[in-house]
Amino acid sequence: MAYVNRTNAESGVNLLALRSHNAALVLDLLRTAGEGGISRLELAERTGLTPQAVSKITARLRADGLAAEAGRRASTGGKPRTVLRLVPEAGHAVGLHLDRDELTVVLCDLTGAVVAERRVPLDLGAGADAVVESAAGEVEALLTGAGVSVLGVGVALPGPLDHSRGVLHRVTGFPEWDGFPLRDALAGRLGVPVVVDKDTNAAALGIAVVGRESGIEKTGEVSPGPLESFAYLHLGTGLGAGLVIGGGVHRGARTGAGEFGHQVIQLDGPPCGCGNRGCIEALCLAAVDRGAVGEAARVLGVGAANLVGLLDIDLVLLGGRTVAAHEEAFVRGVGAVLEERARLEGVDDGAIPVRVAPGGARGVAEGAAQLLLAPLFGRGED
Repeated sequence: MAYVNRTNAESGVNLLALRSHNAALVLDLLRTAGEGGISRLELAERTGLTPQAVSKITARLRADGLAAEAGRRASTGGKPRTVLRLVPEAGHAVGLHLDRDELTVVLCDLTGAVVAERRVPLDLGAGADAVVESAAGEVEALLTGAGVSVLGVGVALPGPLDHSRGVLHRVTGFPEWDGFPLRDALAGRLGVPVVVDKDTNAAALGIAVVGRESGIEKTGEVSPGPLESFAYLHLGTGLGAGLVIGGGVHRGARTGAGEFGHQVIQLDGPPCGCGNRGCIEALCLAAVDRGAVGEAARVLGVGAANLVGLLDIDLVLLGGRTVAAHEEAFVRGVGAVLEERARLEGVDDGAIPVRVAPGGARGVAEGAAQLLLAPLFGRGED
């Protein structure tokens, strides 16, 4: 195989082991500084570390090829300061999105930028062995000839699932996946570390890491840094939510949070694939199928308003292929429900804003890559 797995200390820089808090702080500032770079003095000031500690960390990062000089900058006194930048090509992560009918795989550098991509049809109901083989084959095809260091593969797919163990539960519409150890199966097939999470969580993580840098904001000026409190609602072949609270993805005690689509809002409603009746997912998809997009948007808005009321979040972001096909209608419809709820509750500062999530069709796959990348910068979880 033409790629390099550098998770073994004998084969180069061990990126997955580079997770000390201080190193993550420095790496994150190097990442956000971009090509212009940042000086050691600025790193010390912004991290609260001593100049000696910063010098030691940056020396290690340079020796490992993760940081490089980006020129010199005039100082207020004394000699010009050397500025450092992150070396994006020093490491890469694969993001794999397994949807019910489509597979998307991307290769991202350390900044999260996509450097290669593949998309092919997929039948999630074809059986675990067939899906694992198809997924592994697409990852190998993406990496063939790339000659890059790979941290591992992040996999995102519909839930529910156990993120900590990488084991699937009863994926709605595909009960045969219940109990399948996807993480271990794919890691064994590819020979690299694998992390598995729900599609909505992966997308939310990606947005949390780079959201403001991509221009997502609540109000006022855009400032660098992660978004702290929002809900990402994904309406495609199903409906789910990714919740970011306090800057981190909220997965719950059993990693099952975010099963947004299966809250019942109509007791005598249509049957849902989960076994209940009147779920938001069933109502939304039924409305879309008969061309009533406005109705689907209002139903989604009811669910969004429930989340806002429960969690007091700052922002609602919409994504998924169904939203992408009718962006204006969904933003308008969900926003109208939130505005009406805010008016009835007498909220002084108005309704929570509704936006289309960044990333487009490959947003979930990019978020899946962040399952490997974000922890290096102190933005994710092990």
